[in-house]
Amino acid sequence: MTRSMQSMLTKAALALAATGSIIAISGCAPLVIGGAVAVVAMTEDRRSTGVFIDDENIENRAILKVKSRFGSQVHINITSYNLHVLISGEVPTEAVRQQVEEEVRGIGKITRIHNELVVGPLAGVIAVSNDTRLTGLVKTRFLEANRFQVNHVKVVTEAGVVFLMGIVRRAEADAASQLASTTSGVRSVVRLFEYLD
Repeated sequence: MTRSMQSMLTKAALALAATGSIIAISGCAPLVIGGAVAVVAMTEDRRSTGVFIDDENIENRAILKVKSRFGSQVHINITSYNLHVLISGEVPTEAVRQQVEEEVRGIGKITRIHNELVVGPLAGVIAVSNDTRLTGLVKTRFLEANRFQVNHVKVVTEAGVVFLMGIVRRAEADAASQLASTTSGVRSVVRLFEYLD
């Protein structure tokens, strides 16, 4: 058995064990489905199981810290992939932009921060909905093109700008960038990849 297959089986076993524990505690059927999705995502992910879990924790803790300090004066999204964190959204001033980054940096375990916050008015419901739609369109194009494994590329959209994260080969990065940049409605693409080659 190859090291890759052993790693995949270990991730699956850990995810199943975690899912089983949650189900035993709560007895909720939706958790079974969510747990199954988590198992598939973790087994096919290029991150280790520990880093996968760390990324989830970083996102949750950072959002809580930022929201508790700044509340509704900011519109923030935090995305962590392989301990690289993307902070996106809108803030009222440059000072708040820097303070948000400081709050996130205080979480720990983060190896790099991409602060892409924009100083300006907060995005409204229509803009946020449009960004969600664009993310869905980009992911659909990834699936249809079938040029790389789609869960190796994380897609985040803010104000029509698509941010791409992941641990990829350069050919995969080029394919993802080309597909994203030619998706109708996408203003620009920002590559925040880590490369395997």
